Parts: sequence; structure tokens; C-alpha cells
Amino acid sequence: MKEKNTKSKIVEAAWQLFYEKGYERTTVEEIIAKSGTSKGSFYHYFTSKDSLMGSLAYLFDERYDELEEMIAPDMHRIDALLFLNKQLFEMIENSVDLELLTRLYASQLLTKGDKELLDRNRSYYKILRRLIGEGQERGQITKEKSISEIVQLYTMAERALLYDWCLRGGEYSLVAYAGQIMPIFLEPLRIL
Repeated sequence: MKEKNTKSKIVEAAWQLFYEKGYERTTVEEIIAKSGTSKGSFYHYFTSKDSLMGSLAYLFDERYDELEEMIAPDMHRIDALLFLNKQLFEMIENSVDLELLTRLYASQLLTKGDKELLDRNRSYYKILRRLIGEGQERGQITKEKSISEIVQLYTMAERALLYDWCLRGGEYSLVAYAGQIMPIFLEPLRIL
């Protein structure tokens, strides 16, 4: 496993502190200390603590990179997508503070210009495109929709589930509910 780069260290430390102490009670100095980096490094990547909000998307990408390695080569690609969703939502439900996730969505709605959640260069999108493309090549996923259309459907379904979970204050299990809903979106695309 490759060593984490400076930006990853800062992001991981920040989100651990946000979860443990809360966003408001976490200082930039604490993030720098926990990450083992410098003030210069912090400000090289981020203009402020607020600018870290969008970085949660990249923390999710790190999880997707780990999960990609766990997908069996012969796993049906619809099952692989359902696996990724379940594992990511377990991480979110168990280790991401609901208030922070809500702040992320609010910041993305208010952000002008680039939105980290929609950055097509993220690992998230690359992995989804690869899995869907493989599924279509193997005859496991319909070709009636393009890879881009299926990626959009998948990501829209995930965002809708996360947004609703935030709106309802986490009153239900995100993982259990997504386990019921995601197949409704994905099963019509499956070729047995």
C-alpha cells in the first residue's frame, strides 16, 4: 500500500477531528498537528477550514479505491455496484457525522464553479465507469443505456439517498434502506 500524500493526511486528520470534536470546535492548528504536516502545507492545499468541506468526497474516493481491490474478478458487475454502495454507506453511517455530511451537501449546493461531488476525475467516477463498461462487455449490463447514463443514474440514486437521510436527521439505517432501494434502480439494467 502506498504512503499517503500530504493532502490525504490533512483530509483524513481533519475529518477524524470533525467527527470526534465537531466541525466548529476543530481548529486548523489541531488539523496540522494531527496530520503531522505543516501550516504551509495546509495552506498550500486549502484556503481555510471551510475549504475542507468538499474534501469529504476525496475521503470517500479513498474508500472506493480500497473496496475496488475487494471485488472478485468474476463478480457480476451489478452485484459489484451494490457491494460498493453498501460498503460506502456503512462507512458513512458509522463514521461520518451527520452534521458534517449535511454541511457538505449544503456547501456543494452553494458553491459556484467546481463542485467536488461532481468531479468526473474522481476515483469514484472512474471506478463506476470501469465496472459498468466491463459489465456491458461481459453481457451483464444492458447496452440500451450508455455508460455515462448508467453512471448518472447510479450517482443520482446515491445522492438522493444521502440527501434524504440528512434531511430526516439519520432517523433510519442508511445501509438498510439503500439495500432495498438501490436494487430497484440497478436490477432493470442487469442481464443474467
